[in-house]
Amino acid sequence: MIRVLVADDQALVRAGVRMLLQATGDMEVVGEAEDGAEAVRLAERHLPDVILMDLRMPRVDGLEAIKRVLAARPGARIVVLTTFAEDGNVYAALRAGAVGFLVKDDEPERMVDAVRRAAAGEQLLAPSVLRRVVERFLAAEEQAAPAAPPGLTEREVEVLALVGTGLSNAEIAEELHVGVTTVKTHIAAAMEKLGLRNRIQAAVVAHRTGLVDASFRPVRQPRGGAVT
Repeated sequence: MIRVLVADDQALVRAGVRMLLQATGDMEVVGEAEDGAEAVRLAERHLPDVILMDLRMPRVDGLEAIKRVLAARPGARIVVLTTFAEDGNVYAALRAGAVGFLVKDDEPERMVDAVRRAAAGEQLLAPSVLRRVVERFLAAEEQAAPAAPPGLTEREVEVLALVGTGLSNAEIAEELHVGVTTVKTHIAAAMEKLGLRNRIQAAVVAHRTGLVDASFRPVRQPRGGAVT
């Protein structure tokens, strides 16, 4: 059972999301918050698998709530709920560690799929959206000469590069001719070594370190053991 916390200041939105998710049979809404402060408290109390977080809430907004939740529980998987896909706060939320975002007028099936994928550690941004996110993140940073991520094995570097192109776990597994579980293991290991919270941050690192080119194609790395 996937445990979900819903944070939104509109009661009708919370009720609708609750009914939608609980009708699936494999999800349970363990808490509802009407502002960011309550979201932080309920996240600490219930330890949900996925948090659906509105950004525009009173008292404590969603962005600040994301930062507080992740400070206490870095592995929390937070999906942003927004009215406008181009909301500048969405990018700030992704930078803070949210794993993706949903526009509130998306099809209901997309929300259900997003919760399942978030719980499974999957990427929640389409490749076209990931491209915009990565480009925006890189544009805001001082660019240094690309350097391979330190301490990763050859396979972890390969997997990180493919994450940077926007491929799903299943697509990476097919590309490398390994199992999906193996892919998840390599991604988790690489993210732990690099201190990353989610796949979006991993994609940014893949681009920043030259594992992926400007056309979102992986750059072939020299073989020969662990990267140091």
